[in-house]
Amino acid sequence: MSQLETLIAESWGDWGLIDCGNGRKLERYGGVTVARPEPQAMWAPARGDWDPDATFVPGSDEEGGGRWLQHRPVAKEWEVARGNVRFHASLTPFRHLGFFPDMAPQWDWMRDRSAQSDVLNLFGYTGVGTLLLSDAGARLVHVDASKKSVEQGKENAQLSGMAEKPIRWIVDDASKFTAREVRRGRRYDGILLDPPKFGRGPGGEVWRLEENLAPLLADCRRLLDADSRFLVLTVYAMRMSALAIGELVKQMLGDFGGTVEMGEMTVREEARGLLLPTAIFARWSKS
Repeated sequence: MSQLETLIAESWGDWGLIDCGNGRKLERYGGVTVARPEPQAMWAPARGDWDPDATFVPGSDEEGGGRWLQHRPVAKEWEVARGNVRFHASLTPFRHLGFFPDMAPQWDWMRDRSAQSDVLNLFGYTGVGTLLLSDAGARLVHVDASKKSVEQGKENAQLSGMAEKPIRWIVDDASKFTAREVRRGRRYDGILLDPPKFGRGPGGEVWRLEENLAPLLADCRRLLDADSRFLVLTVYAMRMSALAIGELVKQMLGDFGGTVEMGEMTVREEARGLLLPTAIFARWSKS
């Protein structure tokens, strides 16, 4: 029987989960505090004196929508850091802040396996993970369907003093790009996938997680070999099962040997130390 693991994102200097409860969470991003909806926080908060700089007010569309209510003026963007990597946080229309801090344990795990490696980052967004792996010595191919996100990634590289690092910044549909890499006979030492539940490529391509994940993983498997080091898959569509994506990764990569882990990603609340679930993951490695 497969054992489920729990990954815990701990607070660091420029980010922390201050408190959570009653369907909301209070976080700090650098010097800015924000309150956002969080359906997983079904318990009562630890404190009643929340005073965020901004609150995200959700809209009626269950797939998204809503607006930020600023209680005090918040800059359009501001600098935060993790280790040597500096990047911009901002109040995005999608209720998050331009990066996903619960990915920190995954970033650290991949950094330990990234020296002198070739890594493909699909759905790479604003490039925080790309820059952290590049800082650990990897050569990166960063792919995202959003031109704006890729440009933000380049800006973050400039901000971090990493503009000359070996990183290819590519605006493309993840599935189409990966299929072309297979035809080119490319190989990678590591692959990171952080796909959305639903999305559109730059040419209007439609991405649906339940339909498109397995074919994409099949192509990713063709870009890896027995000498490759890792594959990390994270899924924020919580209706899916960690066991399901874990078994999918096992089926795809089992003949390479190594280890497949699966389970939940969580963040630790500062007020009480409780764990707030955020996503599920599966990952394969040779070590």
